[in-house]
Amino acid sequence: MFIIGIAGGSGSGKTTFAHKIINQVNHPHISILSMDSYYLDSLPQHIYTEKGEPNFDHPEAFDWELLLKHLKQLKSGVAIEPPVYNFATNQRLQKHSQPVGPCEILLFEGIFTLFNKDIRDILDIKCFLQVDADIRFTRRLHRDIQDRGRSMQSVIAQYYDTVRPMYQKFLDPQRQHADFIVGEETDIAADILSSKVQSILSNEILSANISLDHEQLH
Repeated sequence: MFIIGIAGGSGSGKTTFAHKIINQVNHPHISILSMDSYYLDSLPQHIYTEKGEPNFDHPEAFDWELLLKHLKQLKSGVAIEPPVYNFATNQRLQKHSQPVGPCEILLFEGIFTLFNKDIRDILDIKCFLQVDADIRFTRRLHRDIQDRGRSMQSVIAQYYDTVRPMYQKFLDPQRQHADFIVGEETDIAADILSSKVQSILSNEILSANISLDHEQLH
């Protein structure tokens, strides 16, 4: 399996970028895995803010052990069932989502996709979405109010308390690990990456056909 890591700050357009690739490739053997599914059900107390609010933009807010386990399983061709996280209640649901994999191409997107070395070593391509802070904030504001049941005041407070400082401390430095950096205009980058994915899929089909022909000869 070929795994592409897509990192970037909250509101940088990671999910949209991944779906652009999915739509352009239009192949049944490509899947998406979101790091958002791996938020811990209960965050460590020491990463709470001084106001007593949970810090969801800290690396320790995620279940790294389960995430690494699942990525290794996918890499070896085994399907997984990612957790289901409810952003309205900030808790992991008991039910599981639809299985992911096995597949030929995995698009793995999330704010800390390139943070952990063990995970970076599994990735075949690493990209980082670099988008101006005002655009990321505006996108996050609309998303959290419309999709996650948040108030405008809580989104603004969270941005200044945790989102902005955590981006500067932990997220932005991930750029040094990226194979390429994508700006705000993602269409060209999506075209290039889609062509790469299509090439990989074509080579996989060719290799499978050659192997099949070889077996038939024997």
